[in-house]
Amino acid sequence: MGEITIVSTPYDDVFRTLLNDCRELVIPVINELFWTKYSGNEKIVFSQDVHFLNRQDGNEDKEITDTSFTILGDETKKYHLECQSSTDSSMLVRFFEYDTQIALDTGKIDGDVLTVTFPHSALLYLRHTSATSDKLKIRMVTPGGSVEYDILVMKSQEYTIDEIFEKKLLFLIPFYIFVHEKYFQEYENDAVKLSTMLAEYEEIKNRLEAMANREEICEYTKCTINDMTNKTAWHLAKNYETVRKGVKDIMGGKVLEYEAKTILNRGRAEGREEGRLAGRAEGREEGRLAGRAEGREEGRLEGKEVGRLEGKILTIRIFQTAKKNPEFTCNQIAEEVGCSAQEVDDTLKMFGL
Repeated sequence: MGEITIVSTPYDDVFRTLLNDCRELVIPVINELFWTKYSGNEKIVFSQDVHFLNRQDGNEDKEITDTSFTILGDETKKYHLECQSSTDSSMLVRFFEYDTQIALDTGKIDGDVLTVTFPHSALLYLRHTSATSDKLKIRMVTPGGSVEYDILVMKSQEYTIDEIFEKKLLFLIPFYIFVHEKYFQEYENDAVKLSTMLAEYEEIKNRLEAMANREEICEYTKCTINDMTNKTAWHLAKNYETVRKGVKDIMGGKVLEYEAKTILNRGRAEGREEGRLAGRAEGREEGRLAGRAEGREEGRLEGKEVGRLEGKILTIRIFQTAKKNPEFTCNQIAEEVGCSAQEVDDTLKMFGL
């Protein structure tokens, strides 16, 4: 194996933290990008986000996809999202590599046919220009014909605070600082202009607090958004201390403590264990009920079969006794074979005796 490189940036880390710790935030992003109508109650199943890609020089690179996952709703769909701080033509190559690997991960071979399903892919640009397209395209020319698909683009700088909250795109809040990036130098030198930016962060903080109070988001999600907002601002404004400090003072210090995350993970683990135990109990009870029902049905069928055989044997014995002893009455035949006189009478009538 050749040299392994790991591709990651502070903004990628923020992106993945939001997806992994606050998974409910990704659904509105998908709805906005793909015009879907997920309710937010769907289950999200994350795929392996590390893939090994073979290079032409024989080396193998370890690449970290920003995330790929499946949404289990009325229909099951795979998605692949990437986060990029600036436009970069190499993204098309990365998308093709990742999408192909994701498709192969779940590929199916039926006889001589390999079927692969590519994910619905999209890219979040944290910066863009007037030349930035609303979608990228990958076209594959194969011996069987051309195939192409679009990679949709979301430009975080285009969304106002009102749009973010109206569309529940809280996922974009940590990246909102990119809207102000080109004014950082002015903010450092002009307290009035700085106060205008900080007023926006006061509004964001208050609106998040209100959502938490209404239980539209949990306290942990609110804290994560705050902490990731600070992290993004800390890296983006690394040369502008006044901007950094202003955002940090409003959004809070490091509110996302390790202990809080540990509690959350412990709660998830306990919840899964409780769910497993409850599921086992329910499964056992359902199994017992199903077993009883199946047992009754099997017993009924077996009983019918046994009864049929016994009836045939009884009929033969009645017929043979009657032929051997034509002078016997029905009561005498019944006593001889061990049945009722009515059964004898019915049998003899059946044979015309």
